[in-house]
Amino acid sequence: MHANQSKTSSHRDRGFTLIELMVAVAIAAILASIAIPSYQAYVRRGQLAEAFSTLSDMRVKMEQWYQDNKFYGVDLNSTACPTLAPTYGAFPIAGKYFTMTCGSLGAAPAQTFTLTATGTTGLTTGYSYTLNQSGIKGTTSFAGQSSTAACWLTKAGSCDN
Repeated sequence: MHANQSKTSSHRDRGFTLIELMVAVAIAAILASIAIPSYQAYVRRGQLAEAFSTLSDMRVKMEQWYQDNKFYGVDLNSTACPTLAPTYGAFPIAGKYFTMTCGSLGAAPAQTFTLTATGTTGLTTGYSYTLNQSGIKGTTSFAGQSSTAACWLTKAGSCDN
């Protein structure tokens, strides 16, 4: 009789109970609910770099155009943006995460410009940034909400200057 009791108790010690399994699943769900949004924010900040670097580079190209022509337009009487060849080409310019546009050239001969990067895919949808001839940065849309920040927001309330 004693031998049978030890066999029965050894069967009970194997495996997990339903409660133990449910606790493990609950802990994993809590960790995932914290980790996934943090990871997405981290990836998004990496994707925003495309807008910042391209806008900065395009501003340099626009200034080079101005140095050669003394206006930002296609010609002296135009308010259309020039083609930034060979690097970029004609506007709008499609990047991996953003579309770049040129606007607000002012009256001919154009002496001002505003470049805009608008998010087009996944994590960058709802984000829009600007840069003008004076180097003034702006965020017009952040996480789908209108913004008037005079900087490039990378996370809520945090500028990339």
